[in-house]
Amino acid sequence: MATLGIPRNTIEILQKYHFNFQKKFGQNFLIDPTVLDRIIRAARITKEDCVLEIGPGIGTMTQYLAESAGSVVAVEIDQNLIPILKETLAEYDNVSIINDDILKVDLNKIVEEKNGGRPIKVVANLPYYITTPIIMGLFEKQVPLQSITIMVQKEVADRMQVGPGTKDYGALSLAVQYYAKPEIVANVPPNCFIPRPNVGSAVIRLTKYEQPPVTVRDVDRMFAIIRASFNQRRKTLVNGLGNAPELGLSKERVAHALEEMQLSPTVRGEALTLAQFARLSDLLGEM
Repeated sequence: MATLGIPRNTIEILQKYHFNFQKKFGQNFLIDPTVLDRIIRAARITKEDCVLEIGPGIGTMTQYLAESAGSVVAVEIDQNLIPILKETLAEYDNVSIINDDILKVDLNKIVEEKNGGRPIKVVANLPYYITTPIIMGLFEKQVPLQSITIMVQKEVADRMQVGPGTKDYGALSLAVQYYAKPEIVANVPPNCFIPRPNVGSAVIRLTKYEQPPVTVRDVDRMFAIIRASFNQRRKTLVNGLGNAPELGLSKERVAHALEEMQLSPTVRGEALTLAQFARLSDLLGEM
């Protein structure tokens, strides 16, 4: 089978199967071998690894992964791509294809069956509209994983790695940085895809922490506080948290906790570090 990293081969197979791109699945296929190589290198794939690929498309990156990894599990939602994948991956006996929605499939079960429960590596060229739920699902469901190396919209990659006080800093930054160390490894222009997206992309590697960098008594409460803090960015924490019915906190309580942390009563969520949110969550829990 000809390598799909070459645009001509990609176009050939799409024409052969009369494939139509589905807007609802956010399909943009990579057609740049140098970018594919960089993703494989960034993910540090070896023959020891079991790799989960989300949204393999026609199997372009899957071919590269199959060459480098011990085994690959590719989860594809679009059933029109399954016959294409069976052809493009026919010569690899270390790839299994699952036709399912990544948000609904039991990933812990897959890791158990395919890798004996040992941590896997996730590699994906993600559809932009569901990047966040996929990443958060992987972390929150406690799927055993070493790292996630993904192609995402450039601004989403920026959001994952920025710190307090920047305009991109928000709930996603804090959630990702609680679970993993983020690092942008490549910027990818629109002309590396077919069809061309309207925005630039970036490859970001999230290396999972053995232990989160902060300790907090109740992780769910901390993230509820973080979400409420950024729901209305322009509001002070006292107002934002005091007005969030799901938290059941009075403004006085929030003000008192901030005072204890020696923070101004007019401070906004975007000024707090992850460690400060953990402390705030613990204080509000004690009161």
